[in-house]
Amino acid sequence: MLRSNVHLLDLPNEILLIILKKLDNIDVLYSLSDINNERLDILAQQKIFTNILNFVPALTDDVYSIPASILDRFCFDILPRVHHNVKCLILDSAHMERILRAADYPCLGQLKLFNFNQDIALRYFTDESSFQHIFRQQITDLSLICNEDTSKTSVKSYAKNIYRHILTLFKNLTHLSIVRLPGGQYECQPLSLSILSLSSFSSSTLTNLCISLTSIQDCLSLLDGRLKQLSTLIVIVYGTQNHSILDHNMVDVSNLKCFSLTYKAIKAYDAHVVPLLRRMSHLEELTLYLCINNRSIFVDGTHLYNEILIHMPQLRTFTFYIRTKIDISNSIHQLSVNDIQQTFNKIQYQEVACILNYSSPTDICHVFSLPFSFDRLEWIGNTFPNITFNHVTFLKVFDSVAFKHEFFIRIARSFPLLKEFFVLNCSSQFLFWNLKNLQFQDYQSYSIVEFPHLTSLNISHAEIDYVEEFLNSTKTYLPCLTKLEINYDNLIYVTENFTRDATRVNCAKVKWLIVERSIVYLKDVHLYFPSLQM
Repeated sequence: MLRSNVHLLDLPNEILLIILKKLDNIDVLYSLSDINNERLDILAQQKIFTNILNFVPALTDDVYSIPASILDRFCFDILPRVHHNVKCLILDSAHMERILRAADYPCLGQLKLFNFNQDIALRYFTDESSFQHIFRQQITDLSLICNEDTSKTSVKSYAKNIYRHILTLFKNLTHLSIVRLPGGQYECQPLSLSILSLSSFSSSTLTNLCISLTSIQDCLSLLDGRLKQLSTLIVIVYGTQNHSILDHNMVDVSNLKCFSLTYKAIKAYDAHVVPLLRRMSHLEELTLYLCINNRSIFVDGTHLYNEILIHMPQLRTFTFYIRTKIDISNSIHQLSVNDIQQTFNKIQYQEVACILNYSSPTDICHVFSLPFSFDRLEWIGNTFPNITFNHVTFLKVFDSVAFKHEFFIRIARSFPLLKEFFVLNCSSQFLFWNLKNLQFQDYQSYSIVEFPHLTSLNISHAEIDYVEEFLNSTKTYLPCLTKLEINYDNLIYVTENFTRDATRVNCAKVKWLIVERSIVYLKDVHLYFPSLQM
């Protein structure tokens, strides 16, 4: 076969553009700008490569800042030449000042800040800020990705220093999102509207809002007329406070077309959530992620249809995950998965699946639309449907019956992108340990379970069998494990006091070893966990 001598520069512009579109805009600009090739320089400065500039690229599961040398070149050379095309900047908060000072951005309308915190807001989100003209006049779409230890701040200070200042300063906002860093260590400090006056958190321009709230009462407050143009509302409720909401002044919400509610600790679902949803009669899209406690019966399709969906005649899309926990003392008889799924016959939006977990002291029912659209699933047991949960990154499993090795094979197959795994099970996988040889009496050859993306494993509330199951690399392979929560005595025993080779591989990349008591790790621990951070 004859070798082709075609050079990259021999390709027509149309082909070059197809190739370059596969790359990040930052890479294109950095690689092709000012390299003594006018053709490539002109291509790199086209709007398709300069409208959106992302200075916070993702490296596997982590977000990292762009290297200083690259940032220097952009600020001194590249940004002053392409600034007039820039419509969206995605930045680490630490670099915001430098990048905004590098040039004027007459078309900038969208700003996304990672690692946002209260100090950034106090420094820049004020009338005295040198960037206040950009914030006040130009920015219409603002996304803040928080990464701050909320135990060191208060709901009150966040409400006054961040939430109030944002809508006061950013006068032309149409889209506002304040969320936690995905996979980050900290939650986002929620908004409590009881702290703020109506006028201090209101807008006549905001149409899309994504925000965390302290209670369901705050959700109602957002709909009391302060955000008249709101058409899309995405809320995450953290608190469990019980308030009476039946007499709340919720004005006409006919503009609201899309609503998403995530509420992970509901104590009064029927009194609070159901009345709220019934008032949203003009919704076209509804997303619910609800974890309900203290209810006498499971939430099923009949309830959803009769109590909620029948009041939404314009609804086109219904995406949901609803988990109901009931005390085992309230359970009259055990329903089957088929019993639950039959109740969804009137709901025709999409397929529905069900998982039941009858384990003392509670009975748990999960109902959800397919495909499963959420990143978190908790309290499933040995029995779950043979489907793929492509979006789940956090999984918690619990059962009063032991999890066998085959169970974890199914978990790895059904949850291909799993990053965080919490195992609760106090039942031994086997009837008898051979304590001398650290082997089970009925030992057999195992097919190795691989969790290629798992970074965090919590087996601190699991029988010692599961320590063996996960740390023994002849049974389970964990190439990315960086955080391990475990009972220290079990760890010592299974690793043979940090000498056993079979469990060494899965410990090699662990940076954070969390045990139930305060311990100063000795040299043998650090040798066994070479990546352990002090």
